[in-house]
Amino acid sequence: MFCNLDEPALADYATMGIEANYPKGTTLFQENDKGNGVFVLCTGQVKLFCTSREGKTLILKIAMPGDVLGLGAVISGTRYEVTAETLEPTQIKNIPREDFLHFLEKHGQGSLHAAKVLSEDYKAAFFDARRLALSGSAAGRLAGVLLDWGKTAASCGKAEMRFTMALTHEELANLVGTSRETVTRMLTRFKKESLIQMRGSSILITAPELLEKLSV
Repeated sequence: MFCNLDEPALADYATMGIEANYPKGTTLFQENDKGNGVFVLCTGQVKLFCTSREGKTLILKIAMPGDVLGLGAVISGTRYEVTAETLEPTQIKNIPREDFLHFLEKHGQGSLHAAKVLSEDYKAAFFDARRLALSGSAAGRLAGVLLDWGKTAASCGKAEMRFTMALTHEELANLVGTSRETVTRMLTRFKKESLIQMRGSSILITAPELLEKLSV
């Protein structure tokens, strides 16, 4: 949301908050904590999840560079809806709530960008819920997630749909609503059918049109 601001807004943005590097496994904020600030993801990946009283975890999103975490809680003055945990070494800019709200009041362009981000978050949540509820197969749900990550990687200036899989098979299964064994089996199938290439944690989408058909 801070990419295409005018010079005065960019200058004020540069003076706000503190940039810091966090190791893998760092909790940035927890579900039901007071929304004290937003976290702008500069590099790395962050897992957003919630946990039931019984201890069951639901992964809602993998945040990528450029994402602004905690935005809804900060603007509404409520508590964070999820827990945010780094999946790899990550650079974050943490902006206190009062400073961020003052920035939005001062710069109308910033407020418009914030509204756009909230709208995109809503649409993403809707499509994720629809995929989980209406996709007829685990393969379709997994294909949709991989395709989304590949498109995100390509939109960041990469020449190909290649990304690093920071989740374990257990976590990926949690994200798509299936079992770890099924995820392992489906990834092996996708590889054999030349839909993807895997080298360690790196995944390259080689047949996006076929994954698209699976995900419908």
